Amino acid sequence: MYDRAENLALAHLWVAFVSFVVAALLGLYQVVATSGIFPGLHYPELYFASVSTHGTLMAYVVTTFFIMGFGYFCATTSLRRPLWNKPFAWLGFWLALGGTVLAAVPLLLGEASVLYTFYPPQQAHPAYYIGATLLVVGSWFWCVVMIVMMGQWKRDNPGQPVPLVMFGTTANAILWLWTSAGVGAEMLFQLIPWSLGWIPAVDVGLARTLFAWTLHPIVYFWLIPAYLVLYTMVPHAAGGRLFSDEFGRIAFVMLLVFSLPIGFHHLFMDPQQAAGFKLFHTFGTFGVAVPTFLTGFTIIASLEIAGRLRGGKGLFGWIGALDWGNPLVLATILAMLFLVLGGFGGMVNASYGLNTVVHNTAWVTAHFHLILAGTTVILYMAGTYAIWPKLTGKQLGSRKLAVVQLWLWFVGMVVTTSPWHVLGLLGFPRRVSRVVYSTPLTAQWEPYQMAMAIGGAILAVSAVLFFVILVRTSLSRIAETDREMVYAEPVHPVLSVPRPLNGFALWNWVLVIWMLAAFAYPIAQFFIIPTFEAVAHDV
Repeated sequence: MYDRAENLALAHLWVAFVSFVVAALLGLYQVVATSGIFPGLHYPELYFASVSTHGTLMAYVVTTFFIMGFGYFCATTSLRRPLWNKPFAWLGFWLALGGTVLAAVPLLLGEASVLYTFYPPQQAHPAYYIGATLLVVGSWFWCVVMIVMMGQWKRDNPGQPVPLVMFGTTANAILWLWTSAGVGAEMLFQLIPWSLGWIPAVDVGLARTLFAWTLHPIVYFWLIPAYLVLYTMVPHAAGGRLFSDEFGRIAFVMLLVFSLPIGFHHLFMDPQQAAGFKLFHTFGTFGVAVPTFLTGFTIIASLEIAGRLRGGKGLFGWIGALDWGNPLVLATILAMLFLVLGGFGGMVNASYGLNTVVHNTAWVTAHFHLILAGTTVILYMAGTYAIWPKLTGKQLGSRKLAVVQLWLWFVGMVVTTSPWHVLGLLGFPRRVSRVVYSTPLTAQWEPYQMAMAIGGAILAVSAVLFFVILVRTSLSRIAETDREMVYAEPVHPVLSVPRPLNGFALWNWVLVIWMLAAFAYPIAQFFIIPTFEAVAHDV
């Protein structure tokens, strides 16, 4: 039996899920405080410290630790070989965990209330920036392990197709190395020296441009593991087969290539970048919808195969024939609904004219939560239910309770984000701690804020229930009889694939050209021509 590094994977996943519960409870506080239901909860300093901690945990800690733990499990079980250089992987874990703890201290003390985007001229304590940087550096160790393991497997199995789950995991590792370079440069050369007093000021335009390098591609770093659950776990769990292995490979390559140079739609209202570069990034933003459509088609086709194998008749009878009591199947259907709605919001955000309407309103918050907390997190939950018994050796505590938990998350997210969308169209601003509902304009916002508080409570209950199920499973005395992980087989066995769909050498060269075209001049302009003066903290 090969070493599957269960303890390493579980260590990452426990950090992710403890952070997740904390983030969910902080989110509940925020929607309740903003609603005005309990005026005594309104403390602006506490609110912004909570928002910054919630955003940092969800966007960086929960996702990164889950992706690393999930990746270690997928690599060892799909390649059926021991983890390469386990001490190296553990070093990455401790670096990332140490960075998380270091960043948490100023966050909890209210000395890093800069939100998870940490845009200057707002300044955080140096420990926050250093801790966040260590978290990213620790994740690079995971990237190296994934790339090396795929390379070793290809060396030992010449001409054989890399298992789809490993192909997608390695694509994600490469994507993360590319996209984290932007925020890494911002941290190392701007924010850390500035917060330590080594430089008097930073160029805000350059900082926002570097962060835009990371800001939107990170979404696909979060999404790829969710797509891996869809492609490699759901068809088997549903009782069918994957419609097309090749479509999955194409989707992961397109996500890698298209998702990187698309960050400037977040800078539509910023004056530093020319309209032509913003348009260039807009084309990329719409282009990245293609692999999403491809994924939706492939997974729905895979579910139809499963439904018809289960006796589904007629045009839509296969839907009712699916096992809705299976957490993976249920989560897939719910995630697809989130993805449709969130994707529509993304098209709005990427369209310049429509973006001007919703820019910096609650609409953006709603879209963000539908994609991350909706589509991505619900598939993280389902994927965890699938692999947890394999990792712990214990049967899942309660499949019925898991289904209830997923439904609660879906209902809570709908109740929370629907009012946000409406409020955005009514002009409700982002990044405010409180609204006084005493004018005709603000009075119409109040009922939606109340609904959001109810949604936040449902989400918090669901998050705690998810954690309870995992703890209950881990402490169970009922052993899991089958700990071998079985991934979905395609309808047509994959005997060979073209080289561009079995490796990433070509696509890295494409990205070199692509990224130079998208970012070389937008970054270089700050050094070669007079643009905007650097802004000190006291401005």
